[in-house]
Order: sequence, then C-alpha cells, then structure tokens
Amino acid sequence: MKVSVPATSANLGPGFDCLGLAISMKNQVIIRPSKFHSVSLKGEGANNPALKDNNMFISIFNDFYHNLSYKKRHFRFEFQNEIPLSRGLGSSSAVIVSAIASAYAIEGIKLEKDKLLNLALAYENHPDNITPAVMGGFNVACVQENEVRYIHKEIPKSLKAVVVVPNRAISTQLSRKTLPFKYSKEDTVFNISHSSLLTAAFMAEDWEMLKNASHDQVHQKYRMKQMPELFDVQKTALKEGALMSTLSGSGSTLFSMAYGDDSKNLEKALKLRFPHFKVFVADFDNVGVRIEI
Repeated sequence: MKVSVPATSANLGPGFDCLGLAISMKNQVIIRPSKFHSVSLKGEGANNPALKDNNMFISIFNDFYHNLSYKKRHFRFEFQNEIPLSRGLGSSSAVIVSAIASAYAIEGIKLEKDKLLNLALAYENHPDNITPAVMGGFNVACVQENEVRYIHKEIPKSLKAVVVVPNRAISTQLSRKTLPFKYSKEDTVFNISHSSLLTAAFMAEDWEMLKNASHDQVHQKYRMKQMPELFDVQKTALKEGALMSTLSGSGSTLFSMAYGDDSKNLEKALKLRFPHFKVFVADFDNVGVRIEI
C-alpha cells in the first residue's frame, strides 16, 4: 500500500490559520506486511536518526491501527520524503494525514475525506494546513464545534508555485511567541478585509487582484524579522512578476504564485539573487491525500 500527501502553504498572507493551498511536492509511505517491525527513510530527514526512533507517523498509525484491528501484525514502513522539515510547508500535517489514512486503509475500512480531516484535527488544531493536505487545491477553513468547515477550490494548471526554501528553519512555537498578544482594531479590520478579498479573488479566479489582497498586518512582519533577508526575497518576487508572495506558514519558506509563462523567469531571478537558498517551480495539487493499494 502506498499513501502520499502533498506539501501545503498556509496563511497566504492575511488568512492567518484559515487559508491554505496544496503544492505538488509530496511525502509518501509504502507499507508492507513483515515478520518484524522495520523503518526505512529516504529524502528529507534521512540523515536524522531520531526520525526513525521517534517517528510521529508510527505513533499515530499505531494509535489508530490498534483501535481498528484485533490482529497483531508487523509492517515495514518505507518513507520517501520530499517536503522540507520545519520550513512552513506542512510536513507535520502530511505525517498526521498519511498516518491516519494508512491505518484505515490497511484494515480495508473506507474513510471519507471529511472524516479524515476531522480526525487529523485532534493532532493539528489549526485547519489551514490539514485541509489542503486532505483535499488539495485552495481552501478556506475554520473550526466550529470541533469540526472543520471548509470550501475548496481547484487551482488552474496555468498557475505555478515558485518556492524559496532558506537554508535554516524558523521554529513554529518560537515564531508564534513573537506575535503580539493584542491587535489594534485597525490591524484586525485590515486582515479581515484582505483575507476576504483574497478568498474572493481565488474563487473568482481574479489573479490580478492577489497582489493587493495578500497584504497582512497580523503575523508576517513579526515572523520575518527572525530572518530579515525574507523581506528582500518577497520584494524581489513581487518585482519580478509574482502575482502574490507570502510567508509559507510560520516560515522560513517564502511562497509565490505566478503565471506559468512568468514562473521560470521568476525562478531564475530568485536563484541569481539568493544562491544560498533552494528555489524551484512546482505545480499545484488539486487532489490531496492519495491511497494506492
């Protein structure tokens, strides 16, 4: 059995903890019956032995599998990770979603995506990453009565993601601590209006509106101060043709969107200016979690 989950970019500027989209870069795990438990890891994190010994996927998988099955079985888990760790591209959400989906699939129990999403909420209490990880595409989501309420929109193939991954991480926990305890009414209204406009632009496919709609006053400037060169990355991206450029999740990755014809020139300009960062173009993922048996 093979389960794959795409990378995600959350917040998208003003949509703090509620907006997110899926990018065609994935983590996948192949699970095989085995005489004894074993784990192999390739790609991102392969050089970190702690990920094998203290594997969040195995822990969540076992929690669900033991509740679903009375059998005592062993498996070989083969991980192939493309999503960078601790870079704001949803690596934790990918682990959570794939672990739950795998436990159900290995027992042959059909799991609707809505139920999978709400089960994942117990491990990730903000819906901005887990929703696109499950559903793919662009999503606006909130949590109401311990359930995720969301609206999903596919992203056209004519658009591309241009991703800049710095050579160091920003801790999500530390990043949240940099945020103000209180916000002014002006900043609050600013973000509500821009988040609403950004959502409407995605739904209407008014891509020229994204640059104006993606401004933020709640989190980006506080988080990006931990890595000041990100301001230059964002400025360069917008100058070189990005439709929008925002901090991905809590960082340190900078996500930009561009028309397909402009994406290669944007990638080239960013690579030239920031040679010590990883820069690449990717498609958007409109499917979300995939299970192949």
